[in-house]
Amino acid sequence: MRTLRLALAQINTTVGDLEANVRKVLEYVARARSLGADLVAFPELAITGYPPEDLLLRRSFVQDNVEALKQVVEGTHGIAAVVGFVDADTDIYNAAAVIRDGRLVHIYHKQKLPTYGVFDEDRYFQAGTECPVYRIAGAEVGVNICEDIWYPGDPAHCQALAGAEVIVNINGSPYHMGKRQFRHHMLATRASDNSLFVAYVNLVGGQDELVFDGASCIFGPRGELVAEAPPFEETLLLCDLNFEEAFQTRLHDPRRRKERLASLGTVQRLFVSDAPAPGPKPPLPPVRVEPLSRPAEVYEALVLGSRDYVCKNGFGKVVIGLSGGIDSSLTGCIAVDALGPENVVGVAMPSRFSSEESLRDAREMAENLSIRFTVIPIDEAFTAYLDMLAEPFVGTEFGVAEENLQSRIRGNILMALSNKFGWLVFTTGNKSEMATGYATLYGDMAGGFAVLKDVPKTLVYELSRYRNSRDSKPLIPESVLEKPPTAELRPGQLDTDSLPPYPVLDPILEAYVEDDQGLEEIVAMGFDPGLVKQAIAMVNRNEYKRRQAPPGVKITQRAFGRDRRLPIANRYKGY
Repeated sequence: MRTLRLALAQINTTVGDLEANVRKVLEYVARARSLGADLVAFPELAITGYPPEDLLLRRSFVQDNVEALKQVVEGTHGIAAVVGFVDADTDIYNAAAVIRDGRLVHIYHKQKLPTYGVFDEDRYFQAGTECPVYRIAGAEVGVNICEDIWYPGDPAHCQALAGAEVIVNINGSPYHMGKRQFRHHMLATRASDNSLFVAYVNLVGGQDELVFDGASCIFGPRGELVAEAPPFEETLLLCDLNFEEAFQTRLHDPRRRKERLASLGTVQRLFVSDAPAPGPKPPLPPVRVEPLSRPAEVYEALVLGSRDYVCKNGFGKVVIGLSGGIDSSLTGCIAVDALGPENVVGVAMPSRFSSEESLRDAREMAENLSIRFTVIPIDEAFTAYLDMLAEPFVGTEFGVAEENLQSRIRGNILMALSNKFGWLVFTTGNKSEMATGYATLYGDMAGGFAVLKDVPKTLVYELSRYRNSRDSKPLIPESVLEKPPTAELRPGQLDTDSLPPYPVLDPILEAYVEDDQGLEEIVAMGFDPGLVKQAIAMVNRNEYKRRQAPPGVKITQRAFGRDRRLPIANRYKGY
């Protein structure tokens, strides 16, 4: 029986930290070799970290990445490896190095360069044209990169016709809700259409707004899931591929014979290691994971994205304004799960409009999280501001300007603590607020990282209940979950004074922001025309605020900033 022991190294790299990335690659090469793997594959652009963006426009960066790859080549013995890096000749390429026994055997260049959503690869790379197949330990192996596998044709189909029994596809594939199911359906289709194994190795970790879920997996020639790595953590997925199954499947599909005859001579075939690895290997246990529920996977994405943003940018602690509301409470939970309670500071900043219940809830939240908690009243500062502005404001009513003063005072306090102690400010606004502009520029929007920036308000509640379900004692007080949302910037204020109820608003926002539906289409879904027009108008006029918001973890298909990019000066209303 012909088998290939394949290892997929699901690692967390850091953009630009070439030395650390090389150390991690060599560490996993050693681990794979010690476990008897014939071939170990690493994610897309593992040497540089992903995505390197305009670092690719610096010749020194590209050259340093090539030199870093040489260290990996020199340190790879007794095993074959596929490693993502940037190749350079007359242009630069998103590339995969095929290595064996301290020798760079060949380089594959990515053919399909995505330029949509968060991707902009045509800005940087030249597309490849070759479809090589490598013989590794007696197996025929096709190698391609990320977007290459999303297309039903070449390069995967060409490699299959050339005899590939497994496609090793290396990835930097960002997470969004529902990505696992969509990805699995596509990979199962590619595997069954081509009657081969598809091994998909993905990056894991956070990079700015992006979070990569890993979830590396292998599908068999009948489209069945053979092995899957756990999401949101580094791991080495090891699997023995039985090629007799792939051969038998192809015998039952005569269509490929005619296609293969027509394609002969068009594919480059290279020998990396012709002979199978010597000696029998002990069998491996099956590797499967239970899929996470929607709130569980989103929560883990937020924790990982927040942790990596803090750590990769060199911060030690974070500070959060704890208002006693649902958003700051959930942000506190995520921060503690990401960094530990010793690295999170909560600050309550009550004003004359803050209720005793809110301060009590904030204090209880901090106690439940076991974090340092400080109360800094803002009313004295608020009074001073009102006195300073008394003359220019004379004859006007108390309104939004005075409300926002309180928010901006709080923002100043948090930023002062950040400056003094080096803490990163986690803002607490959610996607519903970012969409409608129900947030104060230079106030509650002031900070370094917006954890919930891409999380709609209704999902905030879902995630909060999920987090409470994980412990015997709920972290978030029930009073926080039950009370109506309010900014408490004037007497008796509620969010519904300015916005439709969130269960109504969020589906309208999803249709307009994420699905690009217009007024008539959204009204046809059963929503009140006046509410739809109100929501669209708020989204349109607040693009200038969103441009000035801090980055935050992307968890939907259309995150503000990364995916959805509209002009600020824009007179198209859409209704």
